[in-house]
Amino acid sequence: MPRWFSIVLFSVFLLGLQGCSSLQGVAEKPQVNITSFSLAPGSSGLAPSFQIGVQVVNPNRVALPLKGMTYAVEIEGYRILSGATPDLPRVPAYGSADFVIQASPDLLGSARLLSDLFSTQRDSFQYLFKARLDAGSLLPMIHVEEVGRFQWNAARPLLP
Repeated sequence: MPRWFSIVLFSVFLLGLQGCSSLQGVAEKPQVNITSFSLAPGSSGLAPSFQIGVQVVNPNRVALPLKGMTYAVEIEGYRILSGATPDLPRVPAYGSADFVIQASPDLLGSARLLSDLFSTQRDSFQYLFKARLDAGSLLPMIHVEEVGRFQWNAARPLLP
């Protein structure tokens, strides 16, 4: 094997190691906060769409160049909303980014939830927000879940 080929191969190996070492700055999962929830403007009919305000907080020393996100909202284990978006901002190191995503209802999941609600009376409901963030091909997918409860009272609207 020629000497120049060995040098090129070794250089490529070193560049690969350097690239991997720069990815070690992503040590903690980012936090995803729901900041708003509303019916999308102009949305009507059997399958309206919703706008969900999202804030991503990056606790790491490197920026997250988000490429896309898939997400779902479940209530009492029934998926009622889901969606995906490729248009996300870059989240700066030790910073946050706010954006709005569109979600469409899962009619079968919603029907199952309604059927369950008619058979059992509840005052509070558990929700689960699941998201999978794509920070590019060099970083692994980031899975985030937020679980909580909200109260339902016939005299008041839903409260988080």
